[in-house]
Amino acid sequence: MIIQLESKIKTKDKQLILKSIAAINHKPTEVKTQAGNYLVCIGKADFDIRLIGSLPGVLDVHRVSESYKLVSKKWKVGYSHVDLGGGIKIGAAQKTIMAGPCSIESEEQVEKIVTHLKLNGIKVMRGGVFKPRSSPYAFRGLGIDGLKMFYRICKKNGIKIITEVMQVSQIKEMYDYVDVFQVGARNSQNFNLLDELGKVDKSILLKRGMSGTIDELLQSAEYVFSNGNEKLILCERGIRTYENAYRNTFDINAIAVLKEKSHLPVIADPSHGIGVREHVAAIGLASLIAGADGVIYEVHQCPEEAASDGQQTLNFDESAAFVKKINLLTNYN
Repeated sequence: MIIQLESKIKTKDKQLILKSIAAINHKPTEVKTQAGNYLVCIGKADFDIRLIGSLPGVLDVHRVSESYKLVSKKWKVGYSHVDLGGGIKIGAAQKTIMAGPCSIESEEQVEKIVTHLKLNGIKVMRGGVFKPRSSPYAFRGLGIDGLKMFYRICKKNGIKIITEVMQVSQIKEMYDYVDVFQVGARNSQNFNLLDELGKVDKSILLKRGMSGTIDELLQSAEYVFSNGNEKLILCERGIRTYENAYRNTFDINAIAVLKEKSHLPVIADPSHGIGVREHVAAIGLASLIAGADGVIYEVHQCPEEAASDGQQTLNFDESAAFVKKINLLTNYN
């Protein structure tokens, strides 16, 4: 059960609500976010929900049977959206395009990609400065100095930044230089990190784990929401299966199911989803048809020379052609 409380609820009204919850043998957990004040109540006893809904100080009350409650669609009339400012609303009527390199490599690289994004009407740039790599000898990013350079160039050009955070200790030093914290597949169930990201007032893009189920992704999102942060975006990026003809198996089914189960916006990552440059655009378009609120993909001025993930990265011509197809499909502009 989720109880939505009035923002300026009186102490005596709140005490009455808590007493009423205890009377039906439910355990309440208070959750305060940027947008609301909730009581998430767990219990098995049957009761008349109107007894709670009629109490002073209660805005609304909802039965939610899933273990992930706050991210469930069962208590939301419509879908949520995340406002990044500058007219960029993820999950609203528009389809959002996010693009950029796998790794931030140099000032020259960022300048070239920002120019490409602006020419194609893309207002959010992705790029990693802390890179989780399978090999300890691979390029692992430019770190905080690279992020500051990335931020300076994007800020000057009106571009929002999404970049990956890998551990709790990085949140504070990264905070002033990011618009969206990305939680990668490897950290999808790093619950300490998710707890801390729930305490910041920044948007979070949460990727599905490479072997994670849809319910596990939603449970991870619940960690962030229950710690106070409603600015959440889900991301389907493919899962690991027995197939070896491509990098991952992009789960088109997950797009539709996530939109059914949750009110949160859903973004598709076709670059990681298939891992083969020639098919990235096709998978991205398919995800939009399935209901995704946007795409995030990798682009580089010369993918063959990229420090990481060149095999799944579009060049500028391929990226421009992809954006044109998205615009035709969705009337994006």
